[in-house]
Amino acid sequence: MTTRSPLSLAAPWLGAALLALIGFATAGVPYALLGAISGFILGWLIFWIAQRRYRQSVPTYYTAGQTLWYYTFRVIAGAIFLFLITPILVVMPLSFNAQDFFTFTPEMLAFDPAGYSLKHYRDFFNNDDWQNAVRNSIRIAPMATLLSVTFGTLAAIGLSQPHVPFRRAIMAILISPMIVPLIISAAGMYFFYSRIGLQGTYMGVVLAHAALGIPFVIITVTATLVGFDNSLTRAAANMGASPVRTFFKVQMPLILPGVISGGLFAFITSFDEVVVVLFVGSAGQKTLPWQMFTGLREQISPTILAVATLLVVISVLLLTTLELLRRRSERLRGMSPG
Repeated sequence: MTTRSPLSLAAPWLGAALLALIGFATAGVPYALLGAISGFILGWLIFWIAQRRYRQSVPTYYTAGQTLWYYTFRVIAGAIFLFLITPILVVMPLSFNAQDFFTFTPEMLAFDPAGYSLKHYRDFFNNDDWQNAVRNSIRIAPMATLLSVTFGTLAAIGLSQPHVPFRRAIMAILISPMIVPLIISAAGMYFFYSRIGLQGTYMGVVLAHAALGIPFVIITVTATLVGFDNSLTRAAANMGASPVRTFFKVQMPLILPGVISGGLFAFITSFDEVVVVLFVGSAGQKTLPWQMFTGLREQISPTILAVATLLVVISVLLLTTLELLRRRSERLRGMSPG
């Protein structure tokens, strides 16, 4: 195990201090912060290359070209990730803008405390329109998720049986809402629901969102069933257990991570969906994304930035839960070490 010299340990901090001073002298505090970050990364990178530490992450038999591609691929992936995440990173600080603008004010760029405020968050929690939209989303999304999980799990278990005829065709039909453009699905639901009296009703929106969430449940549960040992269900049947008892006592504990993952995807889909609810909903079912769309189209409300930040935080927490469930599922199926 190699040890790092004091100079290599201090290099990132020296680079950060140097570029921070240059940034502060030329453009003030914002560029000083940017210079400190850039200097730290640059200083670390120079000594990382100088000490050939890049060879420690690749097999010893890698050629120079293979090593170059190994890191080039990761740089490209990081650049794509940064490109995708930048709009979100921009929205979050803007939600604390003290002014009713969608841009950074001079006070914000100068890190002046007077340029930051929680006024948009207070407006969100005190505004009746926003709170009604939140209540509608909370009423619709859990019910749609429950229906999606119930029907999607049963469909995945049924389609996992080898004796089911036309399995591929049925699977393609069930996951088609994920493939078909959303505007087409929304228009079709509108004409169908208007004929049967569900257009503009709470149950109509719930069923529409459930139809959108079912494909996610089917895919995640089907992936979990790939490693399921069917001899366990046969053993339970030989011991006298009914099919229902076998499902809840044998199958469900093993496929539960996939069921929960699919349910979280279905919940996110329902909670964030706006196109379908515009077609099949009414003013009484105005959800949070619908209210955000209205705020952008009619009044350009900066409160949207605060709501977007809260939704990002919720999404990150849900995706973190999904990753933990995925790892647990792999451990239960013996695909990864405990």
